[in-house]
Amino acid sequence: METIFMAQFMGALYGLLSVIFGAFGAHALKKKLTPELLQSFETGVKYQMYHAIVLLVLGFNLSFDKPLDSAIVNCFIFGTLLFSFSIYALCLGAAKGNKPRFLGPVTPMGGLLLVVGWGLLLYSFIANLI
Repeated sequence: METIFMAQFMGALYGLLSVIFGAFGAHALKKKLTPELLQSFETGVKYQMYHAIVLLVLGFNLSFDKPLDSAIVNCFIFGTLLFSFSIYALCLGAAKGNKPRFLGPVTPMGGLLLVVGWGLLLYSFIANLI
C-alpha cells in the first residue's frame, strides 16, 4: 500500500480506537484496575491519539517523494502499535492476575520508535533549511 494511504488510514484507525479505548478505560475498567494501572492505560490512549493526529497531519502534508517521509510514518505507525497496545495488554493482564512479562520490553521499543520518528521529522525540517 502507498505510504500516504497508510498514514491516513492508520491515523484514522488509531484515532477511532483511542476514543473507544478511552471510553472503555473510563467506564468498564475504572472498577477493575488500580489507579496506577488506570493511569498507565490512559497514557497508552493519550499517546495513541497524539500519534493518530500526527499521522493524519503528515498524511495530508508530506509529499512522500523522499524515503525519509516513509520512514517517519513507519516509525509512528509501528511505534504507536508497540507502545500503546503493549500498555493495554499489560494493564488488562495485570487486572486478571496475569502479567505477560514478554511484553515488558515491547513498550520501550515502541517508545524508541516514536522518539526516532520525532527525530526524523525534526531532521526533515532542518534538512530543508540547509
